[in-house]
Amino acid sequence: MGKRGNVLMQKYEFGKLLGQGNFAKVYHARDLKTGESVAVKVIEKEKILKIGLVDQTKREISIMRRIKHSNVLQLFEVLATKTKIYFIMEYAKGGELFNKVAKGRLSEARARKYFQQLVSAVDFCHSKGVYHRDLKPENLLLDENGILKVADFGLSAFVESHRQDDMLHTVCGTPAYVAPEVISRKGYNGAKSDVWSCGVILFVLLAGHLPFYDLNLMSLYRKIGRAEYKCPNWFSIEVRRLLGKILDPNPDTRISMAKVMENSWFRKGFKPNSGEVKRESANVDLVNSDQVFGLCENTITASVEAVQELVAPGHLNAFDIISLSAGLDLSGLFANIGEQEDVKFTFMSSASSIMATVEDIARILRMVIIKKDGGLLKLERSKAGRKEPLSIDVEIFEVAPSFHLVEMKSGGDTLEFQKIVKEDLRPALKDIVFVWQDEHYLQQQDCTP
Repeated sequence: MGKRGNVLMQKYEFGKLLGQGNFAKVYHARDLKTGESVAVKVIEKEKILKIGLVDQTKREISIMRRIKHSNVLQLFEVLATKTKIYFIMEYAKGGELFNKVAKGRLSEARARKYFQQLVSAVDFCHSKGVYHRDLKPENLLLDENGILKVADFGLSAFVESHRQDDMLHTVCGTPAYVAPEVISRKGYNGAKSDVWSCGVILFVLLAGHLPFYDLNLMSLYRKIGRAEYKCPNWFSIEVRRLLGKILDPNPDTRISMAKVMENSWFRKGFKPNSGEVKRESANVDLVNSDQVFGLCENTITASVEAVQELVAPGHLNAFDIISLSAGLDLSGLFANIGEQEDVKFTFMSSASSIMATVEDIARILRMVIIKKDGGLLKLERSKAGRKEPLSIDVEIFEVAPSFHLVEMKSGGDTLEFQKIVKEDLRPALKDIVFVWQDEHYLQQQDCTP
């Protein structure tokens, strides 16, 4: 099920593949009863069981059925078979807001329109005790009329009590958009961290680039912690003042979402609750997320606030590990150090953290992510002139639960690849890499009499 022309439970006819992530694929589909377009997110049960994302998926179902807002992507229905789960969702024909920004900065009026819709949606989520925690242009979609839709609640948190002292502790989100207090790992207020992310998005819409960026992840974190950013000269005084209040590194003095909505710049042309929910949900409210998994609910137990691995790295067997050891590495017979078409390094961290870092670096280098599947990431950048386009394959292997090997392979211009490794990747990763393979080799050479 899931191929073009297939029909799901005599209700939805599948069309083209719209995109895919670590453990799910999203298809365009047609409701056979109404004829309207929908998006179907197909999740493989076996994959999420293996990765440990059962609770995360249950939480996403629970949260999406709570949120009924014109600027939040609507979940219509949840269906399931023995092997798959199907989210029947609103179809956002306009694609990601990120694609708009990638073409250049937006006008102040247009950026404000999107920002107003974003804040309205996020404020509504907060009123229901839901905190998104991964707000970024890639998770903001547009429908056929250009109306913004907040999507991807997979990392969201739900706090039932709404008390002021409810603090979250899971470190998650995309580094360039995450609030300083989230990085500090001391507990944070979900509402205030979402406000910060909204501010970063507003800056990106107006400037066409990130307020905080650095190839070195630790340097990036320092800039975020100190709120070191510079507004372009075309930013109006009103925007500068509002951003100063939003991008306040101290969450206690940072402006609240309610105050953002009272701001004079924000309120220009603001139309609350613009747009209508297209249709009522079918049986989402009748679906028990435990029932969707059948027997799965007893196989994995975890706290809702437990850290979830978003990347499923490959595993190395004994022969793989032995062949990668310095004593049996034969790569020196075929290429000189610094001229290989691949590089390897080890690190002691989660697979998702290294993947998120590589994705951030790719965006800074203007490389496009053309494939992302489990622990594999494929990047590509076109090259003008006679040279081939440059592509880089990044693959993560698990040696032990907290010890991973990363292999990067070049496709196309090898010299350009080595230049990127030397000038961009190594500086950016130096604080988290345990050891680079060629450094181990060079250390051995230095010790040879």
